[in-house]
Formats: sequence, structure tokens, C-alpha cells
Amino acid sequence: MPDTLDPANLDAVFKAYDVRGVVPDQIDEHLARAIGRAFVEVVKAGTVVVGHDMRPSSPGMAGAFASGASEAGADVVMVGLASTDQLYFASGHLDHPGVMFTASHNPAQYNGIKMCRAGAQPVGMETGLAEIRDAVRQGGPPTAGPQGTISEHDVLEAYAAHLLRLAPVRGRRLKVVVDAGNGMAGHTAPAVFGRLGEDRVELVPLYFELDGTFPHHEANPIEPANLVDLQRRVLAEGADIGLAFDGDADRCFVVDERGRAVSPSTLTALIAARELAKEPGAAVIHNLITSRAVPELVTELGGRPVRTRVGHSYIKATMAETGAIFGGEHSGHFYFRDFWRADSGMLAALHTLAALAETERPLSELLVEHERYVLSGEINSTVADQAAVTAEVEAAYAGRDGVSVDRLDGLTVSHPDWWFNVRPSNTEPLLRLNAEGRDEATMTEVRDAVLAIIRRERP
Repeated sequence: MPDTLDPANLDAVFKAYDVRGVVPDQIDEHLARAIGRAFVEVVKAGTVVVGHDMRPSSPGMAGAFASGASEAGADVVMVGLASTDQLYFASGHLDHPGVMFTASHNPAQYNGIKMCRAGAQPVGMETGLAEIRDAVRQGGPPTAGPQGTISEHDVLEAYAAHLLRLAPVRGRRLKVVVDAGNGMAGHTAPAVFGRLGEDRVELVPLYFELDGTFPHHEANPIEPANLVDLQRRVLAEGADIGLAFDGDADRCFVVDERGRAVSPSTLTALIAARELAKEPGAAVIHNLITSRAVPELVTELGGRPVRTRVGHSYIKATMAETGAIFGGEHSGHFYFRDFWRADSGMLAALHTLAALAETERPLSELLVEHERYVLSGEINSTVADQAAVTAEVEAAYAGRDGVSVDRLDGLTVSHPDWWFNVRPSNTEPLLRLNAEGRDEATMTEVRDAVLAIIRRERP
């Protein structure tokens, strides 16, 4: 096996806001143990909360991290199987730094580590992750002194109760199909919906069996192909709504009663309206690939829209700076000030159910007021030289009449009738395109023109 502490490998697996790589070639228990020691050293943690997803390598890596952290003198609280937002709850509720072993939506051969300080405060490259990487690189013996303890603590029921206090679901009974994609929503959804009771929700489970090999489809609902089973089941059941979660269940996607996928930007607008009703005038975060409808609606409701780059570390930092009540990303991440500014797919789902239960209208009608433009959805293209191809796209559009360009995150090109963003993936050799237009024809024209540049054959 290659030396996982090789400097080049460390640079490859330490991403902008987490650690991620292929098991065991890039990331393994040896590296997890070293990161455990380094995390305690950098964060100055007396106690660390550790959770893991259902991937085959996750329990072993979580255990190795715990050994390294305890060797460095920290007590470790193992919460076991958890969604990422359940780990954030544990960090906030217990007020300890937290570490989650998951590769989220990535294919089965990947694993990763998401870290936070006490109160679910993010650890990204600019807020401690670089120091952890450098401490791992330097190595050295464990800290001299007594070792910490390793104990277990189940927080699942407390997590479910907390979410339902933040977003109680009252009103008419709903029939809800949930596609867990064999990921961690298969663990959290029964606890949450079980508390609601059958008089509130008729739950139709789909792929709740925890299986990190993802036998039915990838646990990445941003890809339309991975929503097909949910869409079919919603129609077959005559359900009011369908919910799809990614592998670690921190993202939520919605299908309406007609089987139509709902834009996460539309959900951002819906939830923003609910949160602004509680605190008029508050700031609402939206990332730069969210629909223009979001800042427009926030402004109309008396709120203050704040634009930021993509990524949970950046969103959470901006929320802390602005005191924002809520934040939404077009990737399906939703952040709540009352949830330690952390993202929770399940809390977003509960807000959507609560809004739907309060009306007799179907979901498609409820959301019409939040939909103003046509979005392409995220389109991924495998690109070897991401910087060079992005430069080609910029050269094709810069200087055109009515066009503005910014590089807050990747490349954003804006026009009064349309905009698009091209952004490199932090975890894979991909360029991600998001485009929006005032109507279907405008969006299609822009999308296809940009894709033609990105996917052009090159020598």
C-alpha cells in the first residue's frame, strides 16, 4: 500500500473543506489515526464527538481516528452511525468538536472526513484544515501524558426531537415517499417520521437498507437519473411529495406530486419565506449558483439577501458574519442559524412538509410563486485542465454587450436575460455548469453554447 502520509498524497486528499479520497489508495486507517492526533493538537480539543456513515470502511476509519485522538489526550464520544447533520447536532448539543467519516455523494470506493469545532463551527482550509494537514505531514510521537477515554453516546432520538421543535409539522396528513438511496437517511428518517406519527405522515420508504455499495443507484440526487425511482414511486403511490437524500443525508431534494423535480433554489425561496416570517428583515444567504428568484423574493419580503461562494465552510462563515437566519445552496444544502448555522437536509425536508401541510394546495401550486426563471440544473463534464477550459469560456463571453464577469467562485458570466457559472469540483476532475434564463429557450441556448466550449475535443 502506498504511504498515505506522502506529502503529495496529503495535498491531494485535503480539499477546500474536508478530506476525501479513494480507499485504501489515498485514505485509510493509518491516515485517519494521524489526523486524529493532528486534529486534537490543532483544535485544542479536550473531547471530540465522532460519527460515521454506512460505507464499509467507515467504522474502521472512525475507530482509528478515535485511537489517534485519545493518544493525543482527548476523550472521544462515539455516536456511531449518523447522518452528517446528526453529527453537527451532536457537536452543537454537546458543545464539543466533531468529526464525521463520510464521502457524502461520492461513489462507493471513496471515503472522507468532515470536521468542525465545538458548536458545529466549520473547519475548512482557511479555518484549520491546512494546519491539520501540516501537522499530519510533520508527524511525530503522540503527545506525552495520559490518554483520553473512548465512550459511546446515542444522540439519534435527541436529534429527531430537536428538528421537530424547529419545524413542527401540523395540519393535513401527508403521504411522503422518501428515497434514502441506501444512505444515512435510512437511519434518520424512521426516527424523525416516527415521532411525527402515522396521523401526520404516511411514510413510504425506498432503499432504506444501509449499504455503502449503493446497489440501487448512486446516493447523489442532484443527478436526474438518481431521482427516477423516486419520481415513479410518487406517481404510483399518489403521494403528496417525494424526498431524496444523498449518502450522508445532509442534502435534500424534492419531487412534487406530479413527479417533477423541484429546484433547490425554489426550496431556498420557500424556506427563506418561512424563516423571514419569524424574523422580518433578517439576512438570508444564497450562493452564486442559486436562482435570481431567491434574492428577488428575499428583498420583496423585507429581508437582506447576501451572495456567497459555494461550500459549507464559506456559507457558515458568512452566516456568522452577517447573523443570517438561513442560507441555501442550489446543490441542495440548507443552513439554519437555529441549528448552529449547520446544514440539515432533514430540517429542510420538515420545513417543506410543514408548509405543505398548512395548505390544501398541492406542492406544485404552492411553489409557483417561488419559480420565476428556468434553471439548467448542475451539469458535470470531465475536464483534465479545468483552468484552461474555464479561460476559454471567459474569452468567448468577456466584452460582449450587457455582459459582466466575476470570479467569486469559478467563473460567473451575467446578462440581464441570463447567467451561467462554471466552477471546478473540489473532489473530482469535473467542471460544473449551472445556467439560468428568463425562459426555456434562453436558458437552453446559453447552456448549449457553454457546453460546446467545455466539451470541445482538444489535442
